[in-house]
Amino acid sequence: MANPILNDKSFKEIDQAGATSAGWAAPAAHTRAGSGQAYGSAPVTDGPISDWNTQTMTVSGTATATGVLFVLMMAAAAVGWSAVTVNEGQGPQFPLWTLGGVLVGFVCVIAMRFKPQYAKVLGPIYALAEGVFVGAISHSYESYQHGIVVQAAGATVAVFAIMLFLYRTNIIKVTDRMRRIVVGATLGIMVFYGISMLINLFGGSVGFLSDTSAMSIGFSFLVAGVAAFNLALDFDFIEKGAKAGLPKQMEWVAAVGLLVTIVWLYLEILRLLSKLDRR
Repeated sequence: MANPILNDKSFKEIDQAGATSAGWAAPAAHTRAGSGQAYGSAPVTDGPISDWNTQTMTVSGTATATGVLFVLMMAAAAVGWSAVTVNEGQGPQFPLWTLGGVLVGFVCVIAMRFKPQYAKVLGPIYALAEGVFVGAISHSYESYQHGIVVQAAGATVAVFAIMLFLYRTNIIKVTDRMRRIVVGATLGIMVFYGISMLINLFGGSVGFLSDTSAMSIGFSFLVAGVAAFNLALDFDFIEKGAKAGLPKQMEWVAAVGLLVTIVWLYLEILRLLSKLDRR
């Protein structure tokens, strides 16, 4: 899944909003130093002063917010894991209520896209809701293929570390062309998954997604790769947001966006490993 809250359009909207509105208790634009004459006289100054706006987005603040959300998600994942019961010869019993975590998480992400000022509240709700689902689906996979969850989690951490290293060393540079390709591929995958879900709702099935054919495995590799490159887009958004001095609450928005990508990457790796194990 793509991050509707971490993209150039939202970045520009927030940046422009910050440039046109001073914010609570901030000096008006026409009275700031360097803005020209006000009321027919030169601006009054008593020497160098510090910037009045200290509540801005930082990379370290985003990392802290991401850590908090990750801990909450892991705690909720333990609840989702315990909700799945495994009976001998019957397979896992997957509670339908855990699927509600996906819906709640989706609503939170969309709400943050339009109301980023509530991200500090919606972010933890997203982490808890999505964590329940991730824990339940992980236990279901584990009941069929022992050890697959640890492998998928380890692979996710490795991919995250590699992508961060490649981004920080400028081996991977987020250009406009790269961004268009990754976003386009992500939207295409979302549409394909959406159509597959509709087919399943009407009693059909898309065996291509779950079989162990070479084409199916290749598709899973492709999707996991697109999810990995979405991490680079997330890193770029966080870095640009910090440099542009976006509002402090954007740390939580960026943290949720990063968590969305990590969860997507983990689930795709989990699916891929399951296919390879069954082949």
